Amino acid sequence: MSEARIDKWMWAVRIFKTRTIAAEACKKGRISINGALAKAARTIKPGDVIQVRKPPVTYSFKVLQTIEKRVGAKLVPEMMENITTPDQYELLEMSKVSGFINRAKGTGRPTKKDRRELEDFTAPEFMDDFDFDFDFEE
Repeated sequence: MSEARIDKWMWAVRIFKTRTIAAEACKKGRISINGALAKAARTIKPGDVIQVRKPPVTYSFKVLQTIEKRVGAKLVPEMMENITTPDQYELLEMSKVSGFINRAKGTGRPTKKDRRELEDFTAPEFMDDFDFDFDFEE
């Protein structure tokens, strides 16, 4: 097979869990092929570079083989090559570290554990070194 639909290919190589989600990402403009935005029906061929925006990271994949049937996870490296730059992964790590400070809309109230983690994270470190002995009677 020399060509495949982008939404089917992304589902087949497990970038997205369902084909519907892959098509929705195309519709929202989060998928680009060789720098151009792609619709779900756009065909790809080996050698194309696909960029997938999953905020805050933009993943890049090089198409090695085109398929439209879902394959096992062990066969995925034969179908694509992950060429995402290391700075994108650093961005992902930074968002994981600071993820509980900027809560996503609709996630509800923070739990006690979230509050404690936030206090530990934002507590000034220089306050631990002081040993205050105030004498208020003077």
